[in-house]
Amino acid sequence: MNNALGFIETFGLVFVMEAADAKCKAADVELIGYENVASGYVSVLVKGDVGAVQAAVETGVDAVEGMGAEVYCHNVIAHPHTDIEKIISRYSFNV
Repeated sequence: MNNALGFIETFGLVFVMEAADAKCKAADVELIGYENVASGYVSVLVKGDVGAVQAAVETGVDAVEGMGAEVYCHNVIAHPHTDIEKIISRYSFNV
């Protein structure tokens, strides 16, 4: 696992795709996956160095808000515990 995890949760696939695209273009992060949380809310996860993940999440939030949508929640976890991998592996893309 890299040094940080970053999450954005918003309503609707179009907005989460915009967030994911903006995050991946803004910094050297790896897109982990996404999860359709409930009632149309979707979360998208990235990992990378702490500074890159922070920049990516901030850019993703700005992109979603720039489209007139609301970001329900966002977070960056610096240096997550290794057991977190057990949770995020459920949402990872099988590439």
